[in-house]
Amino acid sequence: MSTDIEQATKVDLAACYRLMVKYGMTDIIYNHITAQVPGNEKLFFINGLGLHYSEVCASNLYTVDLEGNIVNKPDLPYGISRAGYVIHSAIHAARDDVRCIIHTHTRAGMAVSSLKEGLLPLTQTAMRFYERIGYHDYEGPAVDKDEQKRLVADLGSHNAMILRNHGLLTCGATVAEAFNLMLWLETACKAQVDTLAMGREIIVPDEVVLNRTARLYDPDVRQFGLLEWDAMLRLLDRDDPSYRD
Repeated sequence: MSTDIEQATKVDLAACYRLMVKYGMTDIIYNHITAQVPGNEKLFFINGLGLHYSEVCASNLYTVDLEGNIVNKPDLPYGISRAGYVIHSAIHAARDDVRCIIHTHTRAGMAVSSLKEGLLPLTQTAMRFYERIGYHDYEGPAVDKDEQKRLVADLGSHNAMILRNHGLLTCGATVAEAFNLMLWLETACKAQVDTLAMGREIIVPDEVVLNRTARLYDPDVRQFGLLEWDAMLRLLDRDDPSYRD
């Protein structure tokens, strides 16, 4: 039986799945979001590969260990994503400051991931990531455990990463922080795609401004996501609170 803190983590994680639907960041049944089991750094919660994000709730999350073994399975005819295990277990094992990881294949994220220059500091939203985002070269679908060490090395101490020719990844100390970071990264990618499509001269602030702006968004200055999280849950509760079940 889940403890109160485990149940709260499951509810937050299920809410994150539902919010990804609301903000258009899903890929049918694919992609994955994980949250570490409170008090046990060797276990994490993940979705079953077969559920749409709109169907995920606290009671149908799987519990998986760092070796990819399902240690607690809901009554569903599904397994888990191999890529989800490979990517997420590597980061959970390497980063003791990370409790939640989100990976997406959005249209804008894939577009920016295919650009040699990656994410450009064109907007305030994008400047949050200035010198604070990793890049990982594409090696094919992430099913090879040997890729894990390169994923972790490329992420480094950052909480955001662009998987080249693939998609986006964010992580955080809480579900709320990881979601907020992903929403901002996705928004920055959308703005970049729109800006470049206009084919006009681009303004980029100087490096002093870029560094100062990025610094003001660092977690030790303000933990973005925490203040907004209750509002996000109220948004879900007004429409469909079944994620809590």
